[in-house]
Amino acid sequence: MVSGVPVLEVGGSHVTAAVVSADWRVDPVHRTKLDSQTSAGEILTQLAQAADQLPLANGLVVALPGPFDYGTGVAWYRGNKKFEALYGQDVGKSLRELLQLDRILFVNDAEAFAVGEWTTGTLQGLERCVGVTIGTGIGTAFLLGGKVVRQGDTVPPGGELYRTSYLDRPVEDWISSRAILEAYFDSAGARVHEAEDGAGTADGREVGGQVIGVKEVAELARGGSTEAKQALVNAFAALADALAPWLERFGATRVVLGGSISGAFDVVQEVFDFDVTVTADTEHSALIGAAARFVAEN
Repeated sequence: MVSGVPVLEVGGSHVTAAVVSADWRVDPVHRTKLDSQTSAGEILTQLAQAADQLPLANGLVVALPGPFDYGTGVAWYRGNKKFEALYGQDVGKSLRELLQLDRILFVNDAEAFAVGEWTTGTLQGLERCVGVTIGTGIGTAFLLGGKVVRQGDTVPPGGELYRTSYLDRPVEDWISSRAILEAYFDSAGARVHEAEDGAGTADGREVGGQVIGVKEVAELARGGSTEAKQALVNAFAALADALAPWLERFGATRVVLGGSISGAFDVVQEVFDFDVTVTADTEHSALIGAAARFVAEN
């Protein structure tokens, strides 16, 4: 790593800009809000402004969620209310023009997270392991010696568990912020509607002026709410059941959970009968993993 790798870590409501040094130190970190529901031009401007805070002489690596063609830099977002204005947009070309930059590497955020955990986190030294991020959707990365495996019959299609089904329904119908909130509110019988201001977690719901997201559901579970606890246990049990056959096929010895919903692990850890741990910091690991990928390809 010559003088550090500049990285953007992009989420549905934020973008983080940082430089990852040769000893995997992450510094500095600039985290700003990102409006993922605005126009394509405005989204690209927000990303460019975040990148402008970094030294870009060596290029830039961008970690972001799919569906996205990471090789060509074209976005294919549709159906989740985030980044949909970018559908079909050549994000790579647009950012290179805005930043007057030749070299931009795009990486999947879940893969970056897993590689970061393998580089400096809870997966260090493991030959076969898996990273799982849980939030608006679910992301997975199967690692063999720190390298992402996307092909073959030992991993889900593309290495992505969300492309599989569980009990004849898409996995994300069971384990995602949307699924957990629907299960909780159906059970609790509350009158709810989607929060208009987007506060709370990704799919927060407003009840009596208070926004309830998965974080709040976990707090209710810790406080003794049976409905909240059951909604979380059912969701994570579905994840465990859907993931277990792939872990056996792949020969994985450990799973690390990340993403906003992984904070509920203390409520649900009983459902896992394989070695699973939780990251100390999803964003930090994703920044390191993105930098590691950049170094490996240069």
